[in-house]
Amino acid sequence: MEEKPFPAWSWPVDQCLKEYNVRLDKGLNSYEVEERRERYGWNELEKESGKPLWRLVLEQFDDMLVKILLVAALVSFVLAYFHAEESGESGFTAYVEPLVILLILILNAIVGVWQESNAEKALEALKNMQSEQAKVFRDGYLVPDLPARELVPGDIVELRVGDKAPADMRVAELKTSTLRVEESSLTGECMPVLKSTAPLFGDDCELQAKECMIFSGTTVVNGRCICIVVSTGMQTEIGKIQTQIHEASLEETDTPLKRKLDEFGEKLTVAIGFICLLVWVINYKYFLSYEIVNGWPTNFQFSFEKCTYYFKIAVALAVAAIPEGLPAVITTCLALGTRKMAQKNAIVRKLPSVETLGCTTVICSDKTGTLTTNQMSVSEFFSLGGKTTTSRTFKVEGSTYNPKDGGIVDWSYYNMDSNLQALAEICAVCNDSGVSCNGYIFRATGMPTEAALK
Repeated sequence: MEEKPFPAWSWPVDQCLKEYNVRLDKGLNSYEVEERRERYGWNELEKESGKPLWRLVLEQFDDMLVKILLVAALVSFVLAYFHAEESGESGFTAYVEPLVILLILILNAIVGVWQESNAEKALEALKNMQSEQAKVFRDGYLVPDLPARELVPGDIVELRVGDKAPADMRVAELKTSTLRVEESSLTGECMPVLKSTAPLFGDDCELQAKECMIFSGTTVVNGRCICIVVSTGMQTEIGKIQTQIHEASLEETDTPLKRKLDEFGEKLTVAIGFICLLVWVINYKYFLSYEIVNGWPTNFQFSFEKCTYYFKIAVALAVAAIPEGLPAVITTCLALGTRKMAQKNAIVRKLPSVETLGCTTVICSDKTGTLTTNQMSVSEFFSLGGKTTTSRTFKVEGSTYNPKDGGIVDWSYYNMDSNLQALAEICAVCNDSGVSCNGYIFRATGMPTEAALK
């Protein structure tokens, strides 16, 4: 039976410390850590076992039209074999048609498997949201770089600006006057949330209302605090989201394109079957003869050779009526659409999903990350001049964190008076943010406003 988590957000800090039998200045000892790890496991998200290659390949053939083509290829092989025996032909030329059909189906399967494998790898990369290391109190000492997977409930963790929360934690003590955490990766809200140590009333409340909790994968943008680890691994909020995503992926529904193709395949099968049967029955007099005596048919004569001959004609008509190139054309079009979407950083798990977007009439989207980049930039600043009655305004160009992108308009390094020096000192020193360069991209940690000032 699954253990009900302790509602740490609704209890005072001292009660939480008593519940986990831990002190803020000491942390857990090695024996308690091992005991709790056996009980709660490692602090990591479970890796769902991916589909084996053979299953991915078989899924590409789970389509009505593809099944029809497989039957057509098999019948074509049989007809080609008998035709080669009768005409004396041998070699590759007798089997051109069935081989072309099989080649189309194999290429169709290769493209489908390749696309789905790439999507699975891209989705696997989303798990990098978890922190890799944490500052933890153990045995009375601060361990600055403990692997995050070794955390257990009850651990005492220190968080600073730029740190990513390694687990779901209860804020126990603020080391600064304010503490703000960016929870956009979890809730979609772009504005940082102000945190405190005050408990909430009520065991059951919304995620956004838990202002004394810091959740795994979120980032501290302002302030410093000491926290108590409450949930780890799959018991965290981000772990619950992964579980829901996995459960949803098992409930796959057919796309509009697949439903239309299946419907087309069923109608095509019935139509071709009926026409072939009709062609075969119309020619019955060539392989079945009889005499009419006293109004009743007698002396039946049946020719198996001619019956087989006209059956082969009917089957050949069926094979000719099947659009062998349709799956190849559909797969090529969807693959091109997938490639265009990949250039826009969209992950397409299955090829037919591209067509589903084409059937979409309304898209409801939160602007976070789509219309905005969650970045700030200074456009102008002003300071007092040489006299207290005058002021100066300076315009700033550039919209990224790159120091070489733009600059201050009409700026001279030689006119730094005491007012401008004070302004620069405040922007630089009274600032918890950081700006770093990763390749050619400059990224900020902390509050976007403070990063813009820096």
